[in-house]
Amino acid sequence: MDTSFDSAFDFTGQVVLVTGGAAGIGQAVAAVFAGRGARLALLDREATVEATAAALPGAGHLALVVDVTDTQALERAVAAVLERLGRIDVLVNNAGIVRLAPADSLTALDWDLTMAVNLRAPFVLSQIVGRHMLTQGSGRIVNLASQAGLVAIDGHLAYCASKAAIISLTKVLALEWGPRGVTVNAISPTVVETELGKKAWAGEVGEAMKRLIPRRRFAQPAEIAMAALYLASGAAGMVNGENLVVDGGYTIQ
Repeated sequence: MDTSFDSAFDFTGQVVLVTGGAAGIGQAVAAVFAGRGARLALLDREATVEATAAALPGAGHLALVVDVTDTQALERAVAAVLERLGRIDVLVNNAGIVRLAPADSLTALDWDLTMAVNLRAPFVLSQIVGRHMLTQGSGRIVNLASQAGLVAIDGHLAYCASKAAIISLTKVLALEWGPRGVTVNAISPTVVETELGKKAWAGEVGEAMKRLIPRRRFAQPAEIAMAALYLASGAAGMVNGENLVVDGGYTIQ
């Protein structure tokens, strides 16, 4: 068996920055990378991010309570990570929100907030961290998009638009930064069974959605985390500007 890629999944000595790291997909991503030797910097608006970081395997992890819609706060957070951990090798833009409403009643406030968290924050943070990565000549950025960025979903106008834009943002960054050692990719999950996901898709609404997915189930947080691990690994050195769809086949129909 060819084991030449085994070391590609060893993140010892690397620093991984994850937004929305207190719970759900972000927490799962943090655990996967920490289990492979990385030091984690977790950003979240919830103070529980500190307990999440403290529970990770390994040592030297950092937790910062940050509002990702605040550009100056993001700049201070990145500066703190670089000061305390020395470098950033991987950025996972995971933080996101959903504001559901029919298109004719969606408020401009909900539209603006969705774009601020789901689109503007990943752009700003990618730019801040990307400058550091370009200087060091290497880096991996993984953006959390969604199946909602590929197909229309009723009541998800702002969310669909923000995730479609994330996929485009990913491609442009990959085009510009790939020649300079930084790859940028996206992941588009279906519904993920986080605590929030379970509540939002409980009962018949969830069962009806599962029937539309060829795998007949929702994704687990660990499955999305492993996709992020692959895209950040040395094994994915030639994967750049891609959108890895983890949806059980929902969007192939």
